[in-house]
Amino acid sequence: MKRCYRKRGRTLYVPVLGLFILVLLPWTTCTAEEQGNSFDFDLEAFEKKPLEWGGYLEGKFEHFSLNRGSSLYLLGGPDSDRTNLDRLTGSLQFDGSYSLNRNSFNWLLKASASQDQERYDDWADMYEAYLRLRPTDLITVEAGKQSYKWGTGYAWNPVGFLNRRKDPNDPSEDLEGFISLESSWIRSFGSTVESMAATVSILPVWDGVNEDFGRRNNINLAARLYLLVNNTDIDLVYFTGDSRSSRYGIDFATNISTNFAVHGEFSWIPNADRIVLEQDDTLQPEEYSSTSYLLGMRYLSDQNITTILEYYHNGGGYTQDEMSRFYRLAHEAGNEPDPVAATRLLDKAMTVSRSGYGAFQTGKNYGYARVTWKEPFNIVYFTPSITGIINLDNTSWTLTPELLYTGFTNWELRLRGSILEGGYYTEYGEKITENKIELRVRYFF
Repeated sequence: MKRCYRKRGRTLYVPVLGLFILVLLPWTTCTAEEQGNSFDFDLEAFEKKPLEWGGYLEGKFEHFSLNRGSSLYLLGGPDSDRTNLDRLTGSLQFDGSYSLNRNSFNWLLKASASQDQERYDDWADMYEAYLRLRPTDLITVEAGKQSYKWGTGYAWNPVGFLNRRKDPNDPSEDLEGFISLESSWIRSFGSTVESMAATVSILPVWDGVNEDFGRRNNINLAARLYLLVNNTDIDLVYFTGDSRSSRYGIDFATNISTNFAVHGEFSWIPNADRIVLEQDDTLQPEEYSSTSYLLGMRYLSDQNITTILEYYHNGGGYTQDEMSRFYRLAHEAGNEPDPVAATRLLDKAMTVSRSGYGAFQTGKNYGYARVTWKEPFNIVYFTPSITGIINLDNTSWTLTPELLYTGFTNWELRLRGSILEGGYYTEYGEKITENKIELRVRYFF
């Protein structure tokens, strides 16, 4: 049976990041003029070809410092009492399209294989594969598997009713889509409403089709009405179906000035349901009305520093007291001396985790901040950044500094570390890791 341990001291990232800067500095001081300027244009190179494709090969090394005293370590950590874990991952992404007149077929394939001291894992999946038809200039029809990116938020999307949940530390990464049939109609105007677009999506859930979306043997409907009103983007979103409960949403994004923009989202689920761990450690279904919203801003300074701030209220999340009950149950299982009783408690904690408590960011209120400085001190191709996420209900947080270098043609190098901090029975204090270092190299083709 696994035992609880107190959290170890934090790893210092400053020497590692400093060494990385010293290694890159000689390569980044060269200017665009030193590399030569050639502005010869080949008009044929800009003509759209029927077949277009690309992608990348990726190698990634990750070093995890494990939090042996956390509840999630007890429930899903290594079988051995190790304190560190090293993982090597190789990935391939291949995307493209084939166009014929106004129509096209589009695809996105991802495959990955990883190895650490505990296990080997590999997978391959078609993230997108859909046919796009344009019978007229105003109408578009898409059928197949495609990824949805509804909403204006960077880290979270309360109105993304058809979206996959994205990682706030990597919000721009491609995500697997759903099989659907979609039709869109768009029209431009010369008035206060500058343009309008209406989209209707049909998403089935059957055996072997979108099984992880919700309850099976159902057909679901989602609709979005987009309006451009006085340079403000507005979306009205609706979802109905038996795989998930009906829900309504609205979002907006607008520029206050050339370098300052604000955005927001609001969603309402009249009849939501979830599983709640009661004080007597029993699981009970609960029906409730859920309201979620997000408000954010983006600012670009004269020094080319981009700052993104967001506040997110998750109406379907658990309160701090509800999460504490789950964490206490897991710790009781880890500290129980009787093997039979410990196994019973651990099985119960695992059931609670699978019911929703162990999901990604299940709290009520979060803050998000990301600061990116492009080419500081005229160091070309170099972009440092830092991302912070805080659970506002228990003040636990994670901080991710990052260094990105793109000075080699078709290559991208990224070094970053993640620090997680929080006390007992808090979200980031109970994660399976307490910090991480990651080096990622990508070659684009």
